[in-house]
Amino acid sequence: MADSISRTADPVERSLYESRIKIYPRSVTGRFARWRWLMVWLTQLFFYGAPWLQWNGRQALLFDLNERRFYVLGLVLQPQDFIYLAALLVISALALFFFTAIAGRLWCGYSCPQTVYTEIFLWIERRVEGDRSARMRLDARPWGPEKLARKGGKHLLWIALSLFTGFSFVGYFSPVRELGPALLVPGETPWLWFWVFFYGFATYGNAGFMREQVCKYMCPYARFQSALIDMDSLVIAYDSARGEQRGARSRKTDPRDAGLGDCVDCTLCVQVCPTGIDIRNGLQNECIACAACIDVCDDVMDRMGYPKGLIRYTSGNAVARGWGVPQMLRRVWRPRVLIYGALLSVLILAWLWSLSHRRDVDAVLIKDRGSLARMVSNGAIENTYRLQVTNSQESTRRFALEVQGLEGLRIDSDTALTVGPAASASMPVRLVLPGTLAAEHAGQSLRVTLVVSPDGARPDSAASVRADAVFIVPR
Repeated sequence: MADSISRTADPVERSLYESRIKIYPRSVTGRFARWRWLMVWLTQLFFYGAPWLQWNGRQALLFDLNERRFYVLGLVLQPQDFIYLAALLVISALALFFFTAIAGRLWCGYSCPQTVYTEIFLWIERRVEGDRSARMRLDARPWGPEKLARKGGKHLLWIALSLFTGFSFVGYFSPVRELGPALLVPGETPWLWFWVFFYGFATYGNAGFMREQVCKYMCPYARFQSALIDMDSLVIAYDSARGEQRGARSRKTDPRDAGLGDCVDCTLCVQVCPTGIDIRNGLQNECIACAACIDVCDDVMDRMGYPKGLIRYTSGNAVARGWGVPQMLRRVWRPRVLIYGALLSVLILAWLWSLSHRRDVDAVLIKDRGSLARMVSNGAIENTYRLQVTNSQESTRRFALEVQGLEGLRIDSDTALTVGPAASASMPVRLVLPGTLAAEHAGQSLRVTLVVSPDGARPDSAASVRADAVFIVPR
């Protein structure tokens, strides 16, 4: 009985799963293709070039996890400054909401690393194997010397680019000018090798094999973009009122006399789509707004002598109501966009203000738990602390110490501390309260403040920092 149920259910169960149908995107030229390649060049010049830029004798952009310091041009960010990174991530998320509400998935189509590297890998594939039809014929052909040479050459180029990408990525976290020599020392840098290979393998797999699968099934952006756009968002759309009924015809045929729309049903818009969708079926989650279909459709319209724009950037309301560009653009600045824009502007201004007013010195005073308080000569009470000072400037600085908050309290240790460039230093601090004053405060826990002042700065100046602590007077 169980076997018969299994045999009956098996075909149904198999039908729930579908193997991937490989997509062979056709090459396309046009204004949006030029914009995409411009973004490829800009993003990759920055990605590959930024680690090699120098600033004050060190790497201009370095996220040094070992030393727990981030260098961003003239800024040195310490662990306590990671709040700025968290705020930057919030700003980035809100910016994504803002631009998606205006113009859909422009990030996906032009700047997303998955899209950019897929475009580069496809360019290599086309140079080695040919355009769409040539690649399809090559894949259908049995293995032989030519197929092996073309496939092998393509994968060697992919692997070389992937490893260089992995090397460049690791160069943001380990000084890139030292990274190459370090990788050549056998057994000394296994983790560096691991991360170079890991990121290289991720690039090779995502851009070479998974491609549209990442955009369609792994990236969450496609899932929540429907909550961010509305009928006034600019998206890529097919004008069905103008295009239907579809059908092939000669250039001399008047489509109105033949009962046809402007769409000649050439399917080129499907062939150039990197995710393999048919934009004529309406906006879909898989559309990454790369506008390849616009370029190829405009080219077909030109050859047929029809107006461009059968597939275009427009809004749902503009297509449904026949709006022109001025009417469509007036609806761009609607309430949700204004709210996103206002929040984004406030956050960016607050972030910039906070960053510009960030102190370049930080001090932490920690009570010595091994000796909370003790009596020294003449009944005086001593409390011991450990002071840590972080210097965010890239020059050695000397700091003077002064205690405030309790009359008669003095520092019975060094009253100065030297801290190296972009470094931290610590020292023990002993605070002593004379016996005559200690008797007045017996059994009390008193709030005191240690003022850390850079050389030449007054304790009450904005350049000084304060570290609060508790001074314990035993009974």
